[in-house]
Amino acid sequence: MAKRASPKKKKTPPVQRRSIKRRVIGGLIKGFIAVAGLLLVMILLFTMLNPPTTPYMFSESRRLGGVNQQWIALEHVAPVVARSVVAAEDANFCEHWGFDLAAIKKAIAQGSNRGASTLSQQVVKNVYLWQGRTWVRKALEAALTPVVEAIWTKRRIIEVYLNVAEFGEGVFGIDAAAQHYFGVIPAELSEVQAAQLAAILPSPKTRSASRPSASVRRRSAQIRDGAATISKDGRSSCFES
Repeated sequence: MAKRASPKKKKTPPVQRRSIKRRVIGGLIKGFIAVAGLLLVMILLFTMLNPPTTPYMFSESRRLGGVNQQWIALEHVAPVVARSVVAAEDANFCEHWGFDLAAIKKAIAQGSNRGASTLSQQVVKNVYLWQGRTWVRKALEAALTPVVEAIWTKRRIIEVYLNVAEFGEGVFGIDAAAQHYFGVIPAELSEVQAAQLAAILPSPKTRSASRPSASVRRRSAQIRDGAATISKDGRSSCFES
């Protein structure tokens, strides 16, 4: 008995394939525009409104069953706090547009990205993106940072940073940090206390501001000197009223 020939698979016509490809590309472009538009709206909104939470704060709240964070306006924070954080994390904050090219070149020369991330980049990552070092997140961070710099004031960037930064497990923002470590309100923080809080920022879960290790004490002393320096040479003028 002769075998039946297997039916030939129908080929998708070239015109139809091009049509499907165009629809997929068109959908991706529309999706990108929609996400970009949403992020732009959120950047505009947060010039005045305070972010109710952040992706990382939300995930930590779910993990820990809650976090300690209360928003506080920058005028109710001791000025030395902002100067200490800038001295510790981004000494040229008032002089760049979101990226410190000198710090990036230095980090590349040293084979590390430590110290290359500006406060503006950290705010974008904390408020709008997720943790991690994927290329997708870094690309979005690079795209959004100049937008935030163009729309927000430097003072607003500092204010948001101080209110969403992690200072310990479940401790977010300068108000919660001041009370958690020293039992005071942010307006009462001393130069030493402000520097010690800034010194734990790179690794808040493993460092303590109220019981500083020898390395934290050394770092806080450097930060105190740096805060005094940027106050004298004008590098704190963009965020001090």
